[in-house]
Amino acid sequence: MSEILIERNAVPAKLEVMGVFSWPVWKKEVSTFPWTYDKQETCYLLTGQVTVTPDGGKPVDFGAGDLVIFPAGLICTWEIKQAVEKHYEFS
Repeated sequence: MSEILIERNAVPAKLEVMGVFSWPVWKKEVSTFPWTYDKQETCYLLTGQVTVTPDGGKPVDFGAGDLVIFPAGLICTWEIKQAVEKHYEFS
């Protein structure tokens, strides 16, 4: 299975070309929950701090300003440490 890919402090011009700011927005309060990705998700965090731990893998930390790609088939646990607001797209 592929890994979670993170681009820290993504360049605004790249986000514009990708159309990130036209994607839907998802918000979630501080919480912990399991999640399974049926499709690949690309997201850009506007606010928040998160640790995602793949089943059997090492925790991955990311937050505001990060562009993150979750591979299809990933089974993980989300731990939202600071409330999240993100743009997202499934493909």
